[in-house]
Amino acid sequence: MIDNFRHQGLRSKMIEYLKKKCDITSAIVLDAMFRVPRHLFLDSSFLEFAYEDKPFPIGSNQTISSVYTVAFQSELIDVQPEEKVLEIGTGSGYQTAVLEEMGAKVYSMERHRKLYKTAKHLLNRLNYQSNLFYGDGYLGLPQEAPFDKILVTCGATEAPPLLLNQLKEGGAMVIPIGFHQQMMTLIVKTGDKIKKIEHKNFFFVPLLRDKE
Repeated sequence: MIDNFRHQGLRSKMIEYLKKKCDITSAIVLDAMFRVPRHLFLDSSFLEFAYEDKPFPIGSNQTISSVYTVAFQSELIDVQPEEKVLEIGTGSGYQTAVLEEMGAKVYSMERHRKLYKTAKHLLNRLNYQSNLFYGDGYLGLPQEAPFDKILVTCGATEAPPLLLNQLKEGGAMVIPIGFHQQMMTLIVKTGDKIKKIEHKNFFFVPLLRDKE
């Protein structure tokens, strides 16, 4: 598992890009993304481009999000130390690692068995302690609920009610909502009321039912 000075230099440039070109201001997010070796979450053929602001295929018709997308979602979810966070869509495990570096206790679900196994193996090798589950993200993890925060890393047509039910009072969910294009949406739960705040448009692979 090589993470040398060259890789660290590329990460430094990535962080400067996020600060100056993308207006990411959270020191917690920027520090976390500097510490996670993004290139290790990609196929070796993409190593030269791992820190560019582009999504890349990771198999099973899924992608690793662009660095800006990861930074934007991470800043929006506003993780506080020791908060319990449910991630829907483990994918490569990169966002999972960023959340853990931000101080979250991460519970992450993936519906593709191959991606689940690959991410679990890699995160273990990198000494991350996230709890990974193979299953249907629409259902969430009721046995581990409630959660302080829920981060959905795939596009949905609506916020799944079962996930909303697993949020704590005052908890927040970040989810891209839409059809061909999604609006990044922050949902805050207060009692029986749900407050939605829409942000920028993004493109995500769809949130699908069941598991493969």
